[in-house]
Amino acid sequence: MIRRAFLGAAAAALAAFAAPAIAQDAENTLLIDVAGEANGTITIELLPDIAPQHVERIKTLARSGAYDDVAFHRVIDGFMAQTGDVEFATREKFGEGRAGTGGSDLPDLPAEFSDQPFERGVVGMARAQDPDSANSQFFIMFAPGDFLNGQYTVVGRVTDGMEVVDQIRRGRGQSGAVTEPDYMTDVRIASDE
Repeated sequence: MIRRAFLGAAAAALAAFAAPAIAQDAENTLLIDVAGEANGTITIELLPDIAPQHVERIKTLARSGAYDDVAFHRVIDGFMAQTGDVEFATREKFGEGRAGTGGSDLPDLPAEFSDQPFERGVVGMARAQDPDSANSQFFIMFAPGDFLNGQYTVVGRVTDGMEVVDQIRRGRGQSGAVTEPDYMTDVRIASDE
């Protein structure tokens, strides 16, 4: 009898440990299907409390379909995978050699820097030299990048599918430019499904 009670308590404890403590907000969950060398779905928890304008931009572009069939155009091993150039990194325009130089037709965003550290799985907004130049491009960290802290806007973090991120085809050299990229085939907000 004691053994059965112990096993029952152990099973309940294990189930409680395995269950997520807090359900993810579907309105602020970005789902990215990836095809290429990497295949699968990346789930990102967006952080509107930290970067409301940037999160709203990502959601707007995802809902419009702008991120569908956009390449991971800059991927640096041990650093990050960058995507989101909805102007020049689409399947149709990727070969023109301008991937990574474009954005959306929406205006650039003012920086929303925070004290959130750039750790493995953190998603940040890419920008030019001007801190207020983020538009549509974002990156996912392979490893911590403390030198980015307070310099780039954190918009979210990967909660599932980091194994997919890890398989994204790497680029060459210090620039990380990818010649045969993996693509985001379908980008959507979980609450819209």
